[in-house]
Amino acid sequence: MAGSKSAVASLKRAAEEAHAAHEGILRRQSARESAARTYARALPIVPVRARGLTIEGADGRRYLDCLSGAGTLALGHNHPVVLEAIRKVLDSGAPLHVLDLATPVKDAFTTELFRTLPAGLADRARVQFCGPAGTDAVEAAFKLVRTATGRSGLLAFTGAYHGMTAGALEASGGATDGRVARLPFPQDYHCPFGIGGERGAELGARWTESLLDDAKSGVPLPAGMILEPVQGEGGVIPAPDAWMRRMRAITADRSIPLIADEVQTGVGRTGRFWAVEHSGVVPDVMVLSKAIGGSLPLAVVVYRDDLDVWQPGAHAGTFRGNQLAMAAGTATLAYVREHRLAERAGTLGARMLDQLGPLAAEFPCVGEVRGRGLMIGVELVRPEEDCEAVGSGSGNFGSLDTGGVGPRPAAPELAAAVQRECLRRGLIVELGGRHASVVRLLPPLTISDEQASAVLDRLADAVEAVARGRAERSRGFQRSERAG
Repeated sequence: MAGSKSAVASLKRAAEEAHAAHEGILRRQSARESAARTYARALPIVPVRARGLTIEGADGRRYLDCLSGAGTLALGHNHPVVLEAIRKVLDSGAPLHVLDLATPVKDAFTTELFRTLPAGLADRARVQFCGPAGTDAVEAAFKLVRTATGRSGLLAFTGAYHGMTAGALEASGGATDGRVARLPFPQDYHCPFGIGGERGAELGARWTESLLDDAKSGVPLPAGMILEPVQGEGGVIPAPDAWMRRMRAITADRSIPLIADEVQTGVGRTGRFWAVEHSGVVPDVMVLSKAIGGSLPLAVVVYRDDLDVWQPGAHAGTFRGNQLAMAAGTATLAYVREHRLAERAGTLGARMLDQLGPLAAEFPCVGEVRGRGLMIGVELVRPEEDCEAVGSGSGNFGSLDTGGVGPRPAAPELAAAVQRECLRRGLIVELGGRHASVVRLLPPLTISDEQASAVLDRLADAVEAVARGRAERSRGFQRSERAG
């Protein structure tokens, strides 16, 4: 009996010490790190161990991680094939820093990368190793097409996100200044033309053609067009395949290089190895990062060989030869390809979307559930706003041309509440969208059926808790109003 009490006391002490260590680390981070930190504010956890979908915090709590390094971890945390690839390089005595010199590790990575590229690009592709982040690759792509065409302007889309460096920000949705013409990105729930569907996408394509062909549009022939096959940070908005083909035709007819930003959509995430493959589009340039480094920093630009007009040293980067990332990336690319994880992501993602779909019918605060493959978004809206339609009204809300009720205003406070409720239930999710009102799921491609069910159960439970709490507060307010 005494031994039992002693064991309980020891466990209690250990738990208290773990909690104190956890709080201390968070306190020191808050005191010492930049105010620019983001995820650390919404996710006050201290990861100490991780494997696959699971993270363990310093306080001993376990979480299902559907953030996956913002889509970086295609195979989840610490996958054995990735760890083995890294160990092999470390144990070999190979140099870890080589600038852009040729190495067996780089050769293996490039060979595997080219093996996965869309048909029509791989046989005439060049690869540019640049800085280690996706935004570095975007900058390199812009510089490349401007050099190749001799033109300076760019075409980009509303809601886009391409990175945080100056040129990438110019082409992103939050830009305040720049040499970029903004085009409407097709979507159903918030269609800029108020109709959504194929007709809305067609109007967007016509606007693009008009802008380019009108001598008085104020938009000269640009150096390139950049687009995301699925807008991630923009709110998980898949581009329609027919619209993608129109953009390819529009740019090809006018000799405008088409740049596909596959930083987050690549390596099987959307149900095809590269998201452009859904539409059959072959871009002139592909920007790649995140998952291609197997969890380590790596970014490249792949482009058509006739665009390869660089002079030696015209674009470089000190850390463009990250050997460990290339080894981890080779292992990841090969594993995804050999185990058909892209197809698995498409099948499982469709099933998850089907299971989440009823949330929009059950809870007025859910505006739309959307996504492609294992990029999934749930948009939270203000349920009390039955306002006049101001965008498309696909889904539950009808459309302008049928007299239906349009999309309701975004509810970022409800999305943040759902994120907090998810964390309380041991689920890590990200927020995105125009007003951070979209709860995003980016699980690893290795997620099991059982884990997927657990994720959906926790998310649905969190949405229900937020919806119920909001309804109770609303009833309480109405009672106080009547009493007053």
